[in-house]
Amino acid sequence: MTQTTEAAQVPEDARPVRPAPSHRIHRAWFVAAVTFVTIIGAAAFRSLPGLLIDPLHEEFHWSRGTIGAAVSLNLALYGLTAPFAAALMDRFGIRRVVAVALTVIAVGSGVTVWMTAAWQLMLCWGLLVGLGSGSMALAFAATVTNRWFTERKGLVTGILTAASASGQLIFLPLLAWIITEQRDWRPAAVTVSLAALAVVPFVWLLLHDHPADVGQAPYGAAEFVPKPEPVRGAARRAVTVLFSAMRTGPFWLLAGTFAICGASTNGLVQTHFVPAAHDHGMPVPAAASLLAVIGVFDVIGTVASGWFTDRFEPRRLLAVYYALRGISLLFLPMLLAPSVHPPMVFFIVFYGLDWVATVPPTLALCREQYGEDSAIVFGWVLASHQVGAALVAFLGGVARDHFHSYDVVWYASGALCAAAALMALVIRRRRPAVPAAPAVSPAPA
Repeated sequence: MTQTTEAAQVPEDARPVRPAPSHRIHRAWFVAAVTFVTIIGAAAFRSLPGLLIDPLHEEFHWSRGTIGAAVSLNLALYGLTAPFAAALMDRFGIRRVVAVALTVIAVGSGVTVWMTAAWQLMLCWGLLVGLGSGSMALAFAATVTNRWFTERKGLVTGILTAASASGQLIFLPLLAWIITEQRDWRPAAVTVSLAALAVVPFVWLLLHDHPADVGQAPYGAAEFVPKPEPVRGAARRAVTVLFSAMRTGPFWLLAGTFAICGASTNGLVQTHFVPAAHDHGMPVPAAASLLAVIGVFDVIGTVASGWFTDRFEPRRLLAVYYALRGISLLFLPMLLAPSVHPPMVFFIVFYGLDWVATVPPTLALCREQYGEDSAIVFGWVLASHQVGAALVAFLGGVARDHFHSYDVVWYASGALCAAAALMALVIRRRRPAVPAAPAVSPAPA
């Protein structure tokens, strides 16, 4: 009777939580699925910038450099917001931060239908959508992966990274068709706004912040992990982690390689491929469909990259990815033509497999180097990715205005990718801490 009474007095939160039965699917996979669908729904805003350049140029007579500046601000804020968003998720929870971010995206995109001046484009699409999308950046996927998984992290990272490409596959042809058929870009902007709003209730009802919320251990963990207390001072923590990471060499190499990654993907191809192909006589829907096909093979390549990252040295993987991407970009100016031909299809497949295959090994290196702070460090590394993308989005438009061609931008990006391959190879390995030897008592005389 005494033993029964003592057991009844044990606090509820002190009792061990049993892991889910082995025959059931772990809740972490459901959370990953919700995250995947959320990123797909939010991917509409990633698909629109390249489709807006020509319509806005024709309607408002804004230069491509001016439009590129708004896209550049959007891309820069997408990256610079990410580390603060990761810290805010530690403070307020994933669900709240993501729901607010989607609402901001919806407002920013929807208000653009009434704009009449370039500064309004900078405010709505550059500032609002940039801030909202930054909170939906890859730091979101990194936070979910770190909290819910101790095994299969590379694979899950690849799958969640591929979600953005899957959304691009869905929305790019749709938005291009809307712009072409309606002869107006506004319905496409409204579509982006509605897509973001549609995901908000899905996030609020189904996305759990931590495994402890449902009484489970993270996937692959041997023991239950209690939910940590909210971390206050989100902005201070993000900046503190940045200054700490900046004192290490691997941070600068990771940031540099990822800046080149952003320059050669979001900044260059995602923003300027459609107008560059249109310069060579290719119809906009055909060019947008090719960009969407990149998204198909990006899904395959990124998931495969996550699988490889769990098994192979991530530094070597990065070097191979950047080298192959640089080679493909050097050939692109010779492949652009009024119609789609087999060499162009080969480029789309080859480049698509490599689009964001760099994310799983980069995130793995952040985890290796920075441990518990890896999600915030990765947020800052992602910021460099978007700064690189922002520079090329702007400079690409300026180059097109000045040279009447994008060729010089393709060649420069190919050379930068070669430099990134070399940088990846020199990232040093972090040596595990050697435990101190126990003190030896002197032998008795």
